[in-house]
This record gives sequence, structure tokens and C-alpha cells, in this order.
Amino acid sequence: MTIPGGKLIIRDVNTGSSTTLERRIHNRLGIAREGFPFVGIGLGLALLFLFLGLLFLAILAGALTLFVLYFFRDPERQVEIQEKAVLTPADGRVLGAWTLGSGENAFGTKAVKVSVFMSLLNVHVNRIPARGRISKILYRPGAFFAANLDKASEKNEQNAVFLETQDGRTIVFVQIAGLIARRIACWVREGDEVEAGQRFGLIRFGSRLDVYLPEGSLVAVQPGHSVKAGKTILGYLP
Repeated sequence: MTIPGGKLIIRDVNTGSSTTLERRIHNRLGIAREGFPFVGIGLGLALLFLFLGLLFLAILAGALTLFVLYFFRDPERQVEIQEKAVLTPADGRVLGAWTLGSGENAFGTKAVKVSVFMSLLNVHVNRIPARGRISKILYRPGAFFAANLDKASEKNEQNAVFLETQDGRTIVFVQIAGLIARRIACWVREGDEVEAGQRFGLIRFGSRLDVYLPEGSLVAVQPGHSVKAGKTILGYLP
């Protein structure tokens, strides 16, 4: 895949054993496992400050811990699947939808791009947009511009996931790091069979998802719309 702004290189962004990745994908704890270290650090600091009699710092550390719990929340969602529907892979706000030329996307022909911006207040667990097979995963290092800027799609660190649907269509969804995001987590591997609405990754602290649909796809959202991963229909394949 060619994404404007540089050449993509292959890198394994899946960390941990298959069992570890499965636990993240099928998480039932209500909080993403990536948040556990931050919660532990926050609680430890709060208890330390309380023990030392530093009440203000203890309260501050406790408040930050509560925010971390909120940020890493991972709610269960019931997915309703419609024929040819593509679900949004991220919670957030639609930045826009564009028709791209053959040299600006992965398909070699015209394609449709839809971008979703995730603020600090959105759920940051990402979900698979349609049933199919992961055919390719490509990672590219980059900058950390604010994720709501157009140049973030071109310049920022990103991880592109290629999905082949059951009827032979290809969807590409790209996890893009934001201004203060420094960690892209991807829990699926090339060759995995996946279901619509299944968890597949997470981006820490503000980010963006770009979705590339094949030519002729119908976009079902408008700029400014609020969307939910695994719930909102982003568009329909041709």
C-alpha cells in the first residue's frame, strides 16, 4: 500500500503470545489490558502520597487514575450485521469523506477514504469493520501531528490493516497516532479470520482512523457525525 508521505515498511506490531492477543480481543473486564500498568502506577503513587501525608498530591494521583480508567474503558457491544455494510472501526467524529485517485490509495483505481478522529474522551479500542481475513499488516514510523489535521494521514506514525471480505472486496483501515499518542497496538495477525465488530487494537491518547473503501462504495456518514466502533455503519460496499 502507498500512503502519501512516505514508503511503508513491514513491521510486526503484534506483541505477546497468541493467548495474550486473544485475551485482548475477547476482553470482558471492561477496561483494556493496556491500561493496567497506568492504573497500577497511579494507585501506587496515590497510596505513597497518602502515606507521606501529601494529601493534595494523593488526590491528584487518584484523579489521574480515574481518568486512566475512563480512557481505557472497553465496553461490550452487540453488533448487528447488514449485507455489504462496513462498520466504523473507531469511536469519534467523522472528519470527512473523499474520493481519491488511483495514485492516492491501495487499490490502484479510484477509492473512497473516510476519516474518524478520536478525542481523549472517546473509547479508544478499535474494531473490525467487516467479516473477512487479514491479508496484510503494514507499519510506518512517522511524526506526531494533531490527528485532526489532514497532514496526519500523510506524516504521522501509522499501522495499515488490509481486510479481504468474503465476497473478495478489500478494505484498508489505518491506525494513525496523534499529537500525544505514542503507542499503536494491533492485536490481529496476517491470515487471521475476523468478525465484524471484533476488537483488533487500540491507540493511546488521541488519534485517528482512516478507512479506504473500493470504488463505488456508498458512504453513509457525513462530516461532523459522531460514530461508534462496531455499531455505526460507515458505508456499503458496491
